[in-house]
Formats: sequence, C-alpha cells, structure tokens
Amino acid sequence: MKIVTYNVNGLRPRIQQYGSLLKLLDSLDADIICLQETKLSKNDIRADLVRAEGYESFFSCCTRTSDRGRSSGYSGVATFCRVKSAFMSNEVALPISAEEGFTGLLATSKGYEPRKEECASIAEGLECFTRDELLKVDSEGRCLITDHGHFVLFNLYGPRAVQDDSERIQFKLTFFKMLERRWECLMHQGRRIVIVGDLNIAPAAIDRCDAEPDFEKNVFRQWFRSLLVQNGGRLLDIFRAKHPDRKGAYTCWSQSTGAEEFNYGSRIDHILSATSCLHGEEIQEGHDFVTCNVAECDILMKFQRWKPGNTPRWKGGRSIKLEGSDHVPVYMSLVEIPEVLQHSTPPLSTRYHPQVFGSQTLVSMFTRRQTTEQVTSEESESPHIPSQEDFLSTPETYDSRAAQISVLGSQSNSNILPCIATKKKARLGQGSQLTLNSFFQKHTHRSETSSSSFADSKLCQTDISYSRIEPDGVPSPADESGASKDCRSSAIDSNQHKCQLDACDSDKEKRKVALQEWQRIQQLMQNSVPLCKGHQEPCVPRVVKKAGPNLGRRFYACARAEGPSSNPEANCGYFKWAAVLKSKGRGK
Repeated sequence: MKIVTYNVNGLRPRIQQYGSLLKLLDSLDADIICLQETKLSKNDIRADLVRAEGYESFFSCCTRTSDRGRSSGYSGVATFCRVKSAFMSNEVALPISAEEGFTGLLATSKGYEPRKEECASIAEGLECFTRDELLKVDSEGRCLITDHGHFVLFNLYGPRAVQDDSERIQFKLTFFKMLERRWECLMHQGRRIVIVGDLNIAPAAIDRCDAEPDFEKNVFRQWFRSLLVQNGGRLLDIFRAKHPDRKGAYTCWSQSTGAEEFNYGSRIDHILSATSCLHGEEIQEGHDFVTCNVAECDILMKFQRWKPGNTPRWKGGRSIKLEGSDHVPVYMSLVEIPEVLQHSTPPLSTRYHPQVFGSQTLVSMFTRRQTTEQVTSEESESPHIPSQEDFLSTPETYDSRAAQISVLGSQSNSNILPCIATKKKARLGQGSQLTLNSFFQKHTHRSETSSSSFADSKLCQTDISYSRIEPDGVPSPADESGASKDCRSSAIDSNQHKCQLDACDSDKEKRKVALQEWQRIQQLMQNSVPLCKGHQEPCVPRVVKKAGPNLGRRFYACARAEGPSSNPEANCGYFKWAAVLKSKGRGK
C-alpha cells in the first residue's frame, strides 16, 4: 500500500487546478492520502469538496477565531482512504476507527453529532493539561488519527511560529508536547505509530537551505532531533533512513521570493514511524520496519510548481502565475501488509456528515437563497431598461409614448432594441469599471452623469418613435405603402448606426488617453527604480507586511529569485528603502 502526505495550501484551488477532487486524488495514486492546510471551515464541508468516488474521507477544520485574525477556514487536515467497499471491508486502507484531534475532547460516538461535555474524556497521557489548553490546541484543526489495525496513523499540520511571537511559540510547544504524550501512551499499549504531515520543522542542516537558523527554530529542531532514533529517540525518519546523504531534498519553498527556481527551500514534510516490522510482535534480530515493510520513501518532485524551461523571474517570469502548492507530496510504499478483520466505515467519515448526506444540504439551500437575494438586490438597484417582453406584456406600466411604441409592429421593436442595448452597455461600462484616465480628470457628479445618460437614451428612443408616428400623434395605418416602410426603416437604421459609431469613437479616444497616461506613469516609475548592486538590473518594489515600526513602508530589492549566496545568478541581497514623500502643507 502507498501513503502520501501533501500540504495542498488550500483544497479549493487544488481542486480547481485538477478539475475535480477525484482527479486530484487519482493524480497522487495512493491508498491513504493525508492533506494539510485545506483551509475549509465546517460550513464548507459539502459533497464536491470532501467526497470522491472510491474514497472515504475524514476532515478536521479550524473552529476558533483569535484576536490575531485566525478564523474558521484557517489550517485544517483531511485523510482520504481508497477502498473498494466502505460498508464492510477487510482492507487496511479503510480505518477501523477515526478521531478528530488528539486530546479526546472532540471524539464522538455518533459521527458528527456533538458530544455532551460531561461525557467527553481526556485522552490518556494528557491529564496534566487543562481542558481549555486541550480545546485550544484541537480547535485549529491540526490533527486526525486513524486506526488501521496494524498501525495508528497521525495526520498532522504543525503550527508555524516566528521568533518574536511568544504566543505562537508557546502554542507550538504545547502542541508537540501533547502529541508526544499521546503517541507514547499508544506505544506503551504495544501499538505501531506512523506520523505524517507538514510539521513546520526541518530537523538537520541537510534539510534546509539556511545554514544558520534563528534561535526559535533551533528550539524545535533540537526537540525534534531528540526524538529521532539516531539520537537515542524512538521515532524513525523514513526518508532519511532511505536517503541518508541526499542533499537539496526539499519539500517547501517560499512563494514570494521564487525560491523554487534555485531549489532554495527546506524539508518540513515528513513521514515518521515508531514501529517494529509486521512479521511479529517481538523485535527479531535483523528485522525492522524499514527493512521489512518499507519499499520506497521519496519526494514527488513532479508536483513542484517551478518546471525546467520556465521564464526566470528577472526576465518576466515574476508575472507568470505558477499553479500548485508551495509544497510537494512525500510518499511511502509498504509491502507485506496483511489484511485486517472485516469492519465498516467509522462514524467520523464525511459520508455521515449532515451537510453531505442526502441530495440537498441545508448549506446549499442557504447558498442558493443568498445568491438569489443578491441578484434580486442588484436588479432593484440598477436602472430598469424596458425589453421587448416588457413592451408586449405590460404596456400600461410605461408612459404614453412607450405605449404607442408597444402597439407598433415587430419590425419596429426589433430596430429599437439594439439601440437601447447599446446605450445600456455604454452605461454599464462607465459605472462598473473606471478607466485609469478617470483618476486624473475632474470627477462629475453622479447624478449629472446619470441624468445625461438617461436624457441621451430618451432622446434616442424619441427620435425612433417619432419616425414611426404621424404628425398628429396617431400611428400610421397597417396598410401603408412599402416605399414608406423602407424609408422609415432606413432612417431608423441610420440613426442607430450613428449612435453606435459615436459610442465607438468615444471609447477609442478614452482608451487612447488612458494608455498614454499609463505609459507616462510607467516611465516615471522606471526612472525612479534603483538598480541592484549585484546585477545592475532594475529592482522590484515591495512593502513591509510584518508588524512593527516599518509596517507598510516601501522598499526596493533585487528582482531575482532567492537562492544560495554562492550562486551569482541568484538574488544578490540588495535592499534600499523607498523615499518617503512629504505631504503638502506640512513643515520641513
């Protein structure tokens, strides 16, 4: 069997990239697929996002909103199990039981029915933590545990923490302490443990591009290394056991710096185990899990966004959007895995989720209702332009001139509608999207513009209507001569054509002026952009997004992709603050 772990950086964009959830899962070609950073909330769980033919799925979503802006839809993990039969099977891929989180407080006996607080029991080994601490860790949707008989599988998304964020550092420490206690208790019970996921830790120097990590990251690396077998611990890094000396074997790259181009990343996606081989419960000489049961463990580089032949960043590649996650999957192939006793799908499966079970879910009903209300609201706010159906069905709702038009023949209506549609398109174009040139011109009051547009439209309709009405206000008889009809039809066509030409010429002139203005701005920007010292190439402007005294401040940096300092083709590290423009009216 094959197990894959993959940080998808949002399940929705990956489904959109592949066309469907089923195609995404099939591309990974595995029996157990563990996904991290799904970015789905509980309300997002619906069939097209969580269910695929031939797979059973289990989800854990973030349910908390913090003062730092993390809300539901942040983080999240999912485990997909490829099975032939979900209701009664002896396949190892189908779990015997499944649990959301690792504290025991989120576990339920009846799937997604909420468990009463007095019935919830803390998992063994975690009694030293308070209930609030446990719930806080499990509320971010970072862990799924599935029991596959021969082993217990942890699907994890480890928290990320930066050096100056003491709150998240403490959260990350608590997370891994709880995790360690949970798997130790299971090992004491004689269970085999397999841990997969994005742990946000690169354990050794060979697993990262930066040779001198900061202090905070060192704390977690030291803890992680202490758990590994080669340092006297009980966890085995399956990838390093198979490839002990491979360098540059990274699984994650920075999205903002183009680091994939020079493979300047880190290996933070792992497959670990604390288990003996499946030949017997007792450890036999010459027998271990890697030797006996692990056929392969490697990184699926074909899923990397950067492909050979892509345009380099400094040659325009910055503007090219690379499809895919900033991570790549890691897989492990197991052999000689015996079947387990027949069992059915655990209650945590999404097939039992109330928003998935049945053909129509409560969420989909509300979604449709909101969409309908939004469309209705937009229609009520926009000016109504009479259509042919309006004229034919309810002529009494319009003024006398509209009523006169409505009783005319179908040929008159067919000539009127294109002119009205042209005016409607022009008004929508002016109101829905502003041109660049509009920012450099004196703004006209909206009411004046609306009145002018309405007057033009009414004038156009008036001209057409009087071309079909006799001077005394009575419509011409139905048996008028063909020559008279052709004459009036030609006049209508001429007026309509003139309206279209005027609108077209006006649009062309506006586009020309806007283009000239944009070219002028680009030239000014280009003249003010400094050249980097390493390559003498124009820098790229950036903005500080990190909280602090420089938040929002602009600066210039080398435009090339981030890479090792020894590579002259990589980013040279040039940095310069942008000039701060003084506001008018202020003192020096």
